[in-house]
Amino acid sequence: MKWKRPLAVLGLTAILAIYAIAIISAFFQSPQSSTWLMAAIFSSVVIPIFFYAGGMVYRLLKKTEENKDSESNHKQP
Repeated sequence: MKWKRPLAVLGLTAILAIYAIAIISAFFQSPQSSTWLMAAIFSSVVIPIFFYAGGMVYRLLKKTEENKDSESNHKQP
């Protein structure tokens, strides 16, 4: 449970950094500013999906581990 907050801060920092790069490149009229903007939009969708999927996998693995532990406790006298 203690890992959720640092991961949330890391994800938020990554998204904000990508948006900052997109805005800065737009001010300098960089030829790649549209590419950075598309990367920012893509990342604002994909990064939260990856974090959500990682949380789901963690819960699934934790649940199966707890089931194995409870089964082994019931079998032993």
